[in-house]
Amino acid sequence: MNLRPLADRVVVKVIEVEEKTEGGIVLPDTAKERPQQGEVLAVGPGRRLDDGSLLPLSVKVGDRVLFSKYGGVEVKVDGEEYLILREDDILGVL
Repeated sequence: MNLRPLADRVVVKVIEVEEKTEGGIVLPDTAKERPQQGEVLAVGPGRRLDDGSLLPLSVKVGDRVLFSKYGGVEVKVDGEEYLILREDDILGVL
């Protein structure tokens, strides 16, 4: 992948989860909610503070993260879809 995020941004590959009801019915794509889990593929160097120092990110490549439902920007690189998020949009590491 030739995508390198800047500042406090993170590139995430969204993990699609097959959704079923309790009765075992598989939901079609139109009825599903937007996925909120992904794997971190690349991280930026960190956020610049007011004094000029660099604050590194708290996530690393390979982490499985939970992010806000409508956060980030969807991009397509080499036919693959990725999500670029700010570190603030990441809710936690699974």
